[in-house]
Amino acid sequence: MTDTAAEGAAGTERPLNDLSFGEFTARMENIGLSGLQARKVFSAVYRKGRPDLGQGTARVDEVSPRHLDLIRAMPWGKLSVLDRRQAADGFVKYLFQSPLGGCFEAVRIPLFGRKHVVCISSQVGCALGCVFCSTGRLGFSRNLETWEMVEQVRVIRDEAELPVRHVVFMGMGEPFLNYDNVIRAAVLFTQSGGLQISGRNITISTAGVAPAIRRYTEEGHPFRLTFSLTSAIPEKRRALMPVEKRWPLDELVDAIAGYARTTGDRAVIAYVVIRGVNIGAEDVEALRQTFRNIPIKLDLIDVHDASGRLQPPDAEELKRFRDMLQVLRVPVGRRYSGGSEIGASCGNLAATRQGGVALNGAEQ
Repeated sequence: MTDTAAEGAAGTERPLNDLSFGEFTARMENIGLSGLQARKVFSAVYRKGRPDLGQGTARVDEVSPRHLDLIRAMPWGKLSVLDRRQAADGFVKYLFQSPLGGCFEAVRIPLFGRKHVVCISSQVGCALGCVFCSTGRLGFSRNLETWEMVEQVRVIRDEAELPVRHVVFMGMGEPFLNYDNVIRAAVLFTQSGGLQISGRNITISTAGVAPAIRRYTEEGHPFRLTFSLTSAIPEKRRALMPVEKRWPLDELVDAIAGYARTTGDRAVIAYVVIRGVNIGAEDVEALRQTFRNIPIKLDLIDVHDASGRLQPPDAEELKRFRDMLQVLRVPVGRRYSGGSEIGASCGNLAATRQGGVALNGAEQ
């Protein structure tokens, strides 16, 4: 059944910002617009943020008032902004509420003073329960619809003083447990006339949903993947990331190898570094053995455990670990995870209002 048929069978009309470009164009043509007019309306509504389309809107001047009224009457998904908070390092965290239920967060990240990255959520809460992640402690409520992810980026883009050039699915939730909606959103981000973000500037992070990784690889999407590992020792990983019980390390590594082989890219392995837990010689040897035939890049991320039970390594411990990692002969980077005082750093998203500077315009 096609999306259009499913929509009709359900007796509901999906919001305009939940439609793929083809579906959007078909809906416009159904009310009598030409293909060219439909493309202009698509561009206008994504530029303006909803189908207001008042007279004098250059791209839709040729659309009749009757058609404009029909378009304005079509549903458009809208999120409420409950809170905006800015940290000292320039990170801004948005707390959104949806009419479909639940609150979730997105983070605006400054990049070299020239552009922004937007880190968005794909679920309300998360079912995976990684022990170092505040979102995991919330449990899982539901998947976000495509339009809810699109609106996170659009709202932040419209308020940003710098252009939004990158989107990362690294907020609340496991993107590959909401695969179809996430891919639809990512495709919409790249659409000419829409948000116009390069596919290579969109990153999807997964904690290891192996079947979805294989599906993604087979479908050949242009986006980048990041794989959250945190330990290459199965027992240790299982204690930190319960997803290991469902998709064991050997199955995950096989899927990663297929991705690297098919794309020709180094697989980016996200590794949360935890003092006294996963930064010893045995951890380095496990990484060496696990990825000896797979081209990878290792991204080290300090743990941010709101409970205080898990701590990041100090500078000396981290240097020692990085020195030992040279045996892997792969690029090793350290991902800066900012906005800690507002709960915006990796692993801290929990739909909270805390710290920083509260920005104006939030709905209380």
